[in-house]
Amino acid sequence: MRIFVLQNLFKIDRLDAKRFGRFFALCTQKVADKLFIYGHMIRFYNTLSKQKEEFVPLNPGKVGMYTCGPTVYGPIHIGNIRAYTFSDTIRRVLEDAGYEVRLIKNITDVGHLTADDVAQGDSGEDKIEKKARTERKTSAEIIAFYEDYFRETEKAVGILPAHYFPHATAHVAQMIKLIETLIAKGYAYEKNGNVFFDVTSFPDYGKLSGNTLEHLRVGARLEEHPDKKNPWDFALWLKAPKEHLMRWPSPWSDGYPGWHIECSAMSMEYLGDTLDIHTGGEDNIFPHHEAEIAQSECVTGKTFARYWLHTRHILVDGQKMSKSKGNSYLLEDIIEHGFIPADFRMLLMSAHYRTQMNFTWESLEQAKKNRETIMGVYARLLISDTAIEGFNGSDSLENVREAMRDDLNTPEAVAVVLDLVKKTNTLLDTNEAVDCAALIAVYDKIFFLFGLHAEKETVPAEVEALAKERNAARANQDFAESDRLRDAIAAHGYKIEDIPKGYRLKKS
Repeated sequence: MRIFVLQNLFKIDRLDAKRFGRFFALCTQKVADKLFIYGHMIRFYNTLSKQKEEFVPLNPGKVGMYTCGPTVYGPIHIGNIRAYTFSDTIRRVLEDAGYEVRLIKNITDVGHLTADDVAQGDSGEDKIEKKARTERKTSAEIIAFYEDYFRETEKAVGILPAHYFPHATAHVAQMIKLIETLIAKGYAYEKNGNVFFDVTSFPDYGKLSGNTLEHLRVGARLEEHPDKKNPWDFALWLKAPKEHLMRWPSPWSDGYPGWHIECSAMSMEYLGDTLDIHTGGEDNIFPHHEAEIAQSECVTGKTFARYWLHTRHILVDGQKMSKSKGNSYLLEDIIEHGFIPADFRMLLMSAHYRTQMNFTWESLEQAKKNRETIMGVYARLLISDTAIEGFNGSDSLENVREAMRDDLNTPEAVAVVLDLVKKTNTLLDTNEAVDCAALIAVYDKIFFLFGLHAEKETVPAEVEALAKERNAARANQDFAESDRLRDAIAAHGYKIEDIPKGYRLKKS
């Protein structure tokens, strides 16, 4: 009916009327989207408050977001990818809701020591220098190689690039300034060229992790350092030994910054004294993020980050990932098993970020099937010749958004999408009225939220011709010819599926 009215109203042919109708539908959808944005709140689980909270940014319509990036001394594994995909999903949900997001993701290229699992993490070797010695390369070569690896991996998984990737080595001056302020205010002290933060000077220490001074005194693994007043104090600046390659002059010694001060300096440099959102993996909560809060709030006297969001670790076949067990998988391992990066992203969507997801090859296979099912119906819509009026999927989009805005309830969102796919296929199979333009727009918005690439490739003409020939052969009950044509289609990398009143093609 809509096409008929457009034809007569504007005196245009059916094809132009159909195109205009799609444009009209998309414009209408944009208006509906704006109305939806302001009618539904976003809620996140704040690690700081230990509860879900409505998200209200410091500045209306704008979000300052910081994500702890990689220490570039080795390849990132699937656990790291989960943390970065989690951050990317937060950003997508916010941008879908109309917010202007500024995302900063640092590159740690100095100061992250090997003993970061020993409470305050200021002992051991620099991870990058150790890698450089092992591979007989310079630190610069190690940094460049693994930063490129990190960026390419993020791109492959569909993670939007941060607005800026600051390097720790480019912000040493800012770190020194923060340390000088902490010393001047009595929160830090220097001894023998080393500078430490005095944890006892910050009464709120432990408010994020629960590792208060009382808990630390009764059993935390704390390294003994001869220059510390208290074993739980953490390093802001360390004097470099003679063999240490990366060093900078400072008022205290030729040395290098502690790992924790780096993120405070870089985040505040690009986002100001108070961040809206700070994200990371659960392993960052203590000591790294706890230290960030202490040193930052002592410098500024302001709240450092208003919302702290953390994702859980990944298990592999029910076990913790480790190189010794051979289960610390990389993206290449997934690809070598016949999957694509989008399959792994789909798997991540199937588990809530605050659950300890268990990776198995069987679960990845199911995620692949779900992704292919979703992309299959999308391909059908792109080539469908049905009328524009009819089912448009708007309720499903609203339900997906509602789930995603409720603390990133991705499993619920996936369930809604699979129900939508089933309904769409059924309507197309039975030749019911479907608003293809509106549905395509709905799926495009879902793909953005999920971080999936919309597959808009057209089927090659020769494959489409073979499919039509096969359809005719089946109609004439020439099943031998039908089988031959099916094999010919498969040789082109496509699979043909018989459906009521026709067929559909998809890549095999």
